[in-house]
Amino acid sequence: MAYHSLDLGSPIFKFTRIHGAALLCIASLGNALAQNPTPEITITSPSPQQVSGFGDVPLSKAPFSAISIDNATLRDIGATRISDALRLDASVTDSYNSPAYWDMLSVRGYTLDNRYNYRREGLPISAETMIPMENKERIELLKGTSGIQAGTSSPGGLANYVVKRAPTGNDDTIRAVTASYGNGKSSSIALDLGGRFGETKEFGYRFNTAYEDLNPYIRNTQGHRHLVALAMDWRVSADSKLEIEFEQSERQQMGVNGYSLLSNPNDSSGKPSLPATVDGTRNITRQSWSLPGVFAGTTGTIRFKQNLGEGWLWTTQLGSQRLRSDDRLSYAYGCGGLKCDRFYSDGGFDLYDWQSNNERRSTDVIQTSLSGSTLMNGMRHNLNLTVSRQRQVLLSPEIQPFIYMGTGNIYDATVIPGSADFSDFGTNSREYTSEFSFSDRVELNGKTTLWLGLRHSQLNRSSLKNDGTQAVSDQRAFNTPWIASSYQWTAQTSVYASYGEGIESEVAPNKPKYTNAGQAMPILRSNQYEIGIKNLSGSTRWQATVFDITRPQSGDDCDGSGMVCKRVPDGQAHHRGLELSGGFSHGPWGGDISATWIEAKRQNAIISPDTVNGQIALNVPRYTLRALAQYRWSDMPGLRTSLRLNHEGERRVLENGSLNLPAWTTLDFAAHYDTRMQGTRTEWTVGIDNLTDQHYWRESPKQFGHYYLYPGAPRTARISLRTSF
Repeated sequence: MAYHSLDLGSPIFKFTRIHGAALLCIASLGNALAQNPTPEITITSPSPQQVSGFGDVPLSKAPFSAISIDNATLRDIGATRISDALRLDASVTDSYNSPAYWDMLSVRGYTLDNRYNYRREGLPISAETMIPMENKERIELLKGTSGIQAGTSSPGGLANYVVKRAPTGNDDTIRAVTASYGNGKSSSIALDLGGRFGETKEFGYRFNTAYEDLNPYIRNTQGHRHLVALAMDWRVSADSKLEIEFEQSERQQMGVNGYSLLSNPNDSSGKPSLPATVDGTRNITRQSWSLPGVFAGTTGTIRFKQNLGEGWLWTTQLGSQRLRSDDRLSYAYGCGGLKCDRFYSDGGFDLYDWQSNNERRSTDVIQTSLSGSTLMNGMRHNLNLTVSRQRQVLLSPEIQPFIYMGTGNIYDATVIPGSADFSDFGTNSREYTSEFSFSDRVELNGKTTLWLGLRHSQLNRSSLKNDGTQAVSDQRAFNTPWIASSYQWTAQTSVYASYGEGIESEVAPNKPKYTNAGQAMPILRSNQYEIGIKNLSGSTRWQATVFDITRPQSGDDCDGSGMVCKRVPDGQAHHRGLELSGGFSHGPWGGDISATWIEAKRQNAIISPDTVNGQIALNVPRYTLRALAQYRWSDMPGLRTSLRLNHEGERRVLENGSLNLPAWTTLDFAAHYDTRMQGTRTEWTVGIDNLTDQHYWRESPKQFGHYYLYPGAPRTARISLRTSF
């Protein structure tokens, strides 16, 4: 199939880094004294975080590192998935993040667990699906360990989707239509309606619907998606409010396989080589028999709030999620030479047809909380008590086909036929979690605050393959504490220090070669120390954070043949780093910057300690920088242009450090024009991503014992129009 897109190959679009820098210099020649009344758009919102667990405390005063990306910024960058939004922060990078699969992200060097590290409206959900953005008001990210917010989660952070709600003003209405085209030949249209009705405007609604024809820059990756969402509220009385919302979405799209390292038969050490960077427009495994992946879901919440008087609030929420997936991929898995962790030296790979049809995941949670403040011993205590019960169920198909179809190659579409069936029975699992959490924000005096939190969790998990074998049962209970102290140094500046823990639990792989197959492993208790200083108020915003996270690791202790193993604790992953961020607005100029340095190493390993201890983690860039410069043009009110820079340092590809991905830098340009046409407000956005058309390897994850490479997107363009009536 021929590839078509906006013509970015013309001389007009042949930018270099020098041209990109010159673009900002030209902008600076504008009238620097004029200002546009349009509100500034910033990445970090001062609003409280729904996911923090500390009520209405704004981020500027909270003793943790977090970001909140508002809807205006999401529209600005054309975000269609959470990975688009979270790439605005330097602590977030890709982690086996396929362009046509659910998002997989790393925060502070740790990969978020899609089963446990995501929330929606503050309630747990499974992120093992494609989650649309058109009905999301903002994206929140709480960084670090999250044991006080979640009973089980990886230590990187906790991401939360906040949905759009009805307007609060009785006479406010929302009538908006958004159309977009680009990043290939994809096109979409979305409708956003909101308002209030009733005798006293006691009822509110927010309705969102969207459809997108997917035809991205990666060829042979077509598909489509849709969304329907409705949120309503009822002001039962001055002290009571009922909120109900749901969304239904479906996405069908051809999958995209990563590239891999190439075997090097001429190197006696067996060291593979890194293939030359590619333009990222080929779907290397798409075949005539390939089937699209399908991700459908219905999710909703009911929330009731009751003001009890004297500052106390009772809130009860019920959340439910139903997911159905046809997880399909024409799957490339190399066996280059004697090692099945890379492609062949000539670019060849073994091609499989992987299907897991009609996977069904369900998540249900009920949560009730009581919050308020009281004066004890001359100190103000802001208390929160929460009790929750959660159920997660996975129902897999009876058979998951995994059929060897032949041999393909990264350089052409030819497949040499073959035949072998490696299909297996699916696995069903159930998990029940009961939790009780307590937090207290103690105002010791006018400047010093003590923050305390404790969560008690009880887990009951079980799994069974569809052939009735490999039964696993795991029951355990644990506590996760959190403590912090903050000091309001000045009216705008606060400093804090905190300590928190997080929990993960696992069982040994239930396979015949493991002597402890299916047995529960010791609890993986991670801990984090964090110190920060922040000023998130006014025209200049800045924040600095130092963190130190230790997470237990497990490994396979095997005999010489590798056929008899035992899964055992094996030291820790120790990540420490520095995060710096800031933003400013001065006259027509505005900007944001975020930088992260991470030292991610293994320590105290008992399996192969001489080769493991001190080694840097795979696929974690040591340095990351995100920056944005924006200018508002005085001689054309409503026009603003921006240049965004993304830089990631080297990533380690092989465990011994003998092969690394080179650092890369991209520039994204955007122009936004807000105006009125015959009384209708319109917002135009034109964006060019990867302005200089850099070809680079974006990330290098190791998954399922195989090294993968994902190319960065080439230069692409997008245009969108939003009209508000």
